[in-house]
Amino acid sequence: MIGLGAIAGIALVELGMVLTPGPNMIYLVSRSISQGRRAGLISLAGVALGFLAYLFAVSAGIATVFALVPEIYLAIKLAGAGYLLWLAWKAVRPGGRSAVATQDLEQDRPRKLFLMGFLTCLLNPKVAILYISLLPQFVDPERGHVGLQGLLLGLTQIAVGVAGNAFFIVTAGSVAGFFARHPLWQRLHRYAMGTALAGFAVKIATERPGAAVALR
Repeated sequence: MIGLGAIAGIALVELGMVLTPGPNMIYLVSRSISQGRRAGLISLAGVALGFLAYLFAVSAGIATVFALVPEIYLAIKLAGAGYLLWLAWKAVRPGGRSAVATQDLEQDRPRKLFLMGFLTCLLNPKVAILYISLLPQFVDPERGHVGLQGLLLGLTQIAVGVAGNAFFIVTAGSVAGFFARHPLWQRLHRYAMGTALAGFAVKIATERPGAAVALR
């Protein structure tokens, strides 16, 4: 039904996105450092639900809407690329901050932690672009039902994303302490993160047209 190459491909794409911090990781790491690992993991559960919401929306045919009105898809694609470029600039500009140079957050109850994680994921352009644009490129119509392929690929992405973010939540305090003690490594991390984010932005902005219709 689905090739191992496609599964490995989407897993590597998601791993790359996890390692290039965006709104999800910044929020989760900040929450973990400010309120503890438990708060970070509760927030991560909300992020996972956001992943599922995108996956079910794609499975329900939202990609077809973008195929019928390509201007909407183009606007979202360019907006997402622009947002990633803005994050890249924030990382590499003079006085920029690493994703682990977090700000203090108020102590929130579990329900709010879960909801904020969910909303952070829904409003994350990296996630929207992944499901609407990148994930369909790993679907092969010759291998059978494209909807089922998309579902399996999406679940693979969620598994990698949740595991990767959980790792950063658990190690957030140690990593933040290391970078605080070693400014040079924090600077190198900022430049590496900014370069990777810019690379994703260029890929999103220049991808081949029509990818969004692959799951219809």
